[in-house]
Amino acid sequence: MKETLQHVEQMLDDSPVIDVTQTFEQLRGILADLKAMIDARFRVERDPCSLDSYGSPDGPGGSLEAYSGPEVDWMVHSWLGNPKASFANLHLTVWLGPQVRVPHLGIALLVWPEGWFYVDHLPRVNLVEDGGYFDRHYAEQDASWVSFREENPDFTWFTSRSGFIRASLSPTAHCYSFPRTQPNLEVVRQVTRAKVEQWLRWVDEAEPVPEAERPALAATDLAIRRNIAERDPANVMGVRFFGQELTDQLVRALWGGDRTLPRPS
Repeated sequence: MKETLQHVEQMLDDSPVIDVTQTFEQLRGILADLKAMIDARFRVERDPCSLDSYGSPDGPGGSLEAYSGPEVDWMVHSWLGNPKASFANLHLTVWLGPQVRVPHLGIALLVWPEGWFYVDHLPRVNLVEDGGYFDRHYAEQDASWVSFREENPDFTWFTSRSGFIRASLSPTAHCYSFPRTQPNLEVVRQVTRAKVEQWLRWVDEAEPVPEAERPALAATDLAIRRNIAERDPANVMGVRFFGQELTDQLVRALWGGDRTLPRPS
């Protein structure tokens, strides 16, 4: 299995500047289909901190939709970049409320101008401490995780140069770069869909968390979400395109720093 250790900005700067709008639209379609699956399961409301659009129609731009609901603490559906000049970064993340301990869902798709994707079920406990939680949510994914690495030579494992980001990945996270061929994009579609379907089954089958334990779980969830958003090395791309002030606003929106809607209890 091949591996890359480059920063996102290095990958972009070392590549030719080309129009990747077609791939961007395909990735956006993949995320829209996944969000439709999630919308069919959860009742959510759009938070006023959402940004319908920002930037320029002919240059760097983006949008960020943030949602919350009775079972969803914070959901973000967003994109940022300049597809006409090689780069776009798309996100769909769902952070559940404290009524269950099911892992959160994280998905990111990138074109730089090669393809890149990340999908993971973010744990809400220390997996080494809670073996039962590992068995319920990760043991069943071991075989498929290994087989993906063995059977997809076009996909290059991405190792972040940030130790914090590496620590945020679960043992069965998918984090790969790949050539932008149609078969590879179809693989991304299938893998991300399977991960969402599996996650939705866990939600439906979950046992409720006792009321007394929910505040501590909610506090842990928020700390994890904020740390990941603020420590993401790819934030430098936001600063490059939009400056520090708007980037800081976008990062706050990713973790809910400017939210209006209350958190679920």
